[in-house]
Amino acid sequence: MKLTALLASLMLTASVLTAASVYDAPVKDIKGKETSLKAFSGKVILVVNVASKCGLTGQYKALEATYGKYKDKGLVVAGFPCNQFGKQEPGTNEEILSFCSTKYNVTFPMFDKLEVNGPNRHPLYKTLIGEGGKDIGWNFGKFLVGRDGKVIARFEPRTAPDAPEVIKAIETALAAK
Repeated sequence: MKLTALLASLMLTASVLTAASVYDAPVKDIKGKETSLKAFSGKVILVVNVASKCGLTGQYKALEATYGKYKDKGLVVAGFPCNQFGKQEPGTNEEILSFCSTKYNVTFPMFDKLEVNGPNRHPLYKTLIGEGGKDIGWNFGKFLVGRDGKVIARFEPRTAPDAPEVIKAIETALAAK
């Protein structure tokens, strides 16, 4: 009886640690408010782990331009700061938000700093990467999530948000109803 209860408890814990879909993973917005990606249900989401002091930080400009071009068609860019790669996102959420809005005029949704790899990998990233999936290689790794909440493409950090393959994937996802 004790073994059955223990197994049930472990299974419940595992289900909480890995969300069933990107919409189910609890996240916090950049101001620390508990939320989820459910508000973006039915939209195409480009999830990106971002950093302010990285050689790829200039991608914020292309992320914002891509968001501006496609947001009225149903695209959301979701930025998730991460300090796991070379400690390139050391600031507080307030500092990150100030940097993004003043340096790059970011208007897309930004979220709380989280971990994308390792034992403290956030449930959102557990869902994005999937069971046995490849770790995030660096800052600015990108996942394109379809209107149904399922990952449809993954792009490595050095692939710019406005690269032809990313734009083609976004346009294809937006065209799917």
